[in-house]
Amino acid sequence: MPTNQEAVELFQGIADLLDVLGERFKPEAYRRASRSIESLTEDLGAIAARNELRTVPGVGDAIEEKIREFLATGHLDYYDRLRKEVPPGIVELLKIPGLGPKSARRFWLEPGVEGPAELADAIRAGKLEGMKGFGPKKVGQIQAALAAAGASPAGGRLPIEVAYPIAQRLVAGLRAAGGVEAIELAGSFRRARESVGDLDLLVTSAEPERVFDAFSRLPEVREVRLRGGTKETVVLTQGLQVDLRVVAPEAFGAAWQYFTGSKDHNVHLRSLARDRGLKINEYGVFRGDERVAGRTEAEVYATLDLAWIPPEIREDRGEIDAAARGELPSLVERTDLTGELHCHLAPAATPREVDRTIEAARALGLGYLGFVVAWETADGGRITLPAATVAHLDSVRSPGLRVGRAVEVGPSGPPGEWSPLRADYTVVRPTGKTPDPPTDPPKGPPVLVAHVGGESAARKWIAWARSAGAAIEVGPGAERLDSTGARAAREADVRLVLPTGVGNPEADPTRAVALGFARRAGTTKSDVRNAASAAEVTRAWAPRPRA
Repeated sequence: MPTNQEAVELFQGIADLLDVLGERFKPEAYRRASRSIESLTEDLGAIAARNELRTVPGVGDAIEEKIREFLATGHLDYYDRLRKEVPPGIVELLKIPGLGPKSARRFWLEPGVEGPAELADAIRAGKLEGMKGFGPKKVGQIQAALAAAGASPAGGRLPIEVAYPIAQRLVAGLRAAGGVEAIELAGSFRRARESVGDLDLLVTSAEPERVFDAFSRLPEVREVRLRGGTKETVVLTQGLQVDLRVVAPEAFGAAWQYFTGSKDHNVHLRSLARDRGLKINEYGVFRGDERVAGRTEAEVYATLDLAWIPPEIREDRGEIDAAARGELPSLVERTDLTGELHCHLAPAATPREVDRTIEAARALGLGYLGFVVAWETADGGRITLPAATVAHLDSVRSPGLRVGRAVEVGPSGPPGEWSPLRADYTVVRPTGKTPDPPTDPPKGPPVLVAHVGGESAARKWIAWARSAGAAIEVGPGAERLDSTGARAAREADVRLVLPTGVGNPEADPTRAVALGFARRAGTTKSDVRNAASAAEVTRAWAPRPRA
C-alpha cells in the first residue's frame, strides 16, 4: 500500500502544478492536506479503513476521494492529467532556490522557457531584460542559483559527470576493503539522470559492521549521519549524501530494482502486483508471507509477466506496457560503437601520440578513427596540430582501421587557409560570434555537429542537422546533448554520435555518461551514426591523395 510520505509528495506535487497553471485557491488546499498527512503518526491506509479520513485537517470530499483512489491504485488520474499540462522542466524550476511558481509560470508564458537549462540560455541571450520584477540584481541572483543548482549538492543536485568518478571511487574503495560479496549502484545515478541528489549503494555481505567501518573510513567521507543494522548514511566532502545498504542475497535483485526505479515506475509495478495478489517491495515479491522472487531483477519483473526493463528507462513513460507486450527497444550498447569521429589531441601533439591513440583504437576493435587536425575555439580562435603531426597521418598504415582527418569549424565554414589540410569531413560547432546554425545546409563531406547544448540552441541545431544529413553528438556538460536533446534528435530522425573515449585519458565519465544519456532517450544501435559499419561511415569521406 502507498505510504504516507508518498501521499505527502503527491499532494505537494499537485499544489505546485496548480500554481504553475495559475489556479488561485486550490494549491493551498492541497498543501494543507499534504502538511496534515505529513504530521500523522498513523498509517493513512488504516485511517481510511476506519472511514475517518475526514478527521484529518484539510481533507474534504474532493481530497478524500483522491486519497482513496491513490491508496487503492497507487495512481491518481488527476495528478497525471496535470503533469501532461506542464512541461517537466517547469517543475524542475520550482526546485531552484528563490524561484517560486509565479516566476516559473511567467518564464513559461512570456519568454517561453521550459526548464533550468533553457532559463540559463534565456538569461545569456538577454530575454529577461525588460520583464517587470526582473531587474539586473534579481536576474543575477537567479543566474547564480541556476549555476549552484547545476554544480553542487547545496543547490540540490550534482551533475552526473561530476558524481561518476566519485561513485566509482566509493565502489573501488569498498571492494578493496574486503567483506563485500556483491556491490552495485542504484538510484537516479543508475537511471542516468543528468543530475543526482544522492547516491545509493547496495551490497551483500556476511559482515555488515566491517563494511560500514570500511565505508566510514574512506577518504571521501566527511561524516556519518546514521548507522543501523543494515544501513549507513554518510555525507561526502563534496556535500553529497550516500546511503549504503547491506542486503540479503535472496533479496538483492528486489532491492536493486526498488532503489533504481523512479517513484512512478515503482508505484505502477506495485499496482500490477496487487492485481495479481502479490506484494512487491525492497525485500522481494511476496504471495502472503511467502517470498516468490527477489534474488535477481529479472525474476522480480517476471513475476509480473514483464521482460527485464533497462534501468535508464524506468520512469513510467510507457516502458512497463512495452515490457508487457514484449516490445522494449534494444538499447545501444558500448560494444555497438564501431569508430570515433571526434578525436581531439593536445595542440602540440606529436606523431608518437597519434600512434598511441591508434593503438588504443585498435585495442577497442574500432574500424575508423577521425582526428580533428584543426579547430575553431568557442571564442573564434583557431588551433592547428603541428605540421609534422598532420603529415604523419598521411603515412599511417593500420590494417582494419581507417584513419581520417576532420576540421572543426564555426557555422560560416572553414577559412580558405585551411584548404591544404584536405579534411575527410567537417565538424561544425557554434561559436561565440556565430552561435546559430547557418541558413543553408553544407556542401561537401558529411558533417558532425558538436558542442551543442541547452534546449533552445539544441532545437535549432537539430533542425539544421536534419536538413544537412548530419549527426549530432551526445554527452555530459553544457556543450553536448543530454538525454532530452538526444530524444528530440531521434524524434527528428537525426542520428547521434557517441564518444568512445579514444584519445582522452580521462574519458570514462564522458563515455559512460554519454551512453547513459543515449539509452535514457531510448536510443538503439540504428540511431547511432558511429554504430554503423566502418564501410558505411567512411564511404562518403572525401577522397584525397595519400603521401
